[in-house]
Amino acid sequence: MIYLKHCVQFPRYLHKLSQLGTFRRQIATSSKLWAPGAYEGSGKTSVHILNKDSDLGILIDGFSQVGFRLNNDFTILGSMVIFPRSVLSWNVEDVSQITEESLSLFTILEPKIDIIVLGVGDKLDNFNFYKDILPFTRKHKIQLEILPTESACSTFNFLNSEGRNVVGAMIPPKTLTATEDDELLSKMRYQNLYEID
Repeated sequence: MIYLKHCVQFPRYLHKLSQLGTFRRQIATSSKLWAPGAYEGSGKTSVHILNKDSDLGILIDGFSQVGFRLNNDFTILGSMVIFPRSVLSWNVEDVSQITEESLSLFTILEPKIDIIVLGVGDKLDNFNFYKDILPFTRKHKIQLEILPTESACSTFNFLNSEGRNVVGAMIPPKTLTATEDDELLSKMRYQNLYEID
């Protein structure tokens, strides 16, 4: 709109504006637009699915209200502590049970862990439990990343695939929001499971 105002004040721009409209129509109606093909040289981009690579260790493929599914086809019921190469059951049902005692395992590990990714189940509005364990984590120099379980699973997978010395302490969420993709994948998984060959 401002450009048109200047065109009215300066008539010499009107001619250029009409040329621009003709040029735009030619581009829109041209059927011979140049489109580059796929890059075929060295350094071509490729996609690598992390959860299919067993060399990266144990990764989390999925979770539900009752537990977790890992990339090695194991299913863990309830809360878990997951390391790059092993998994333990964790006797914690919700954030109120996260105490110095429930975190004491992480103080005796060798080599020392870089970070604990703490999946607290559903999204939290109240982080009062953290006040109780803060002196403990500072005393033992433990780094915590506190996230909802959905985000914590992805964060653990990413840090583990980078080769970091990471531990995941995961509590299954109480509520889930399933997408259409989740439903389809679940149906396909169980169809293949129960198919008779």
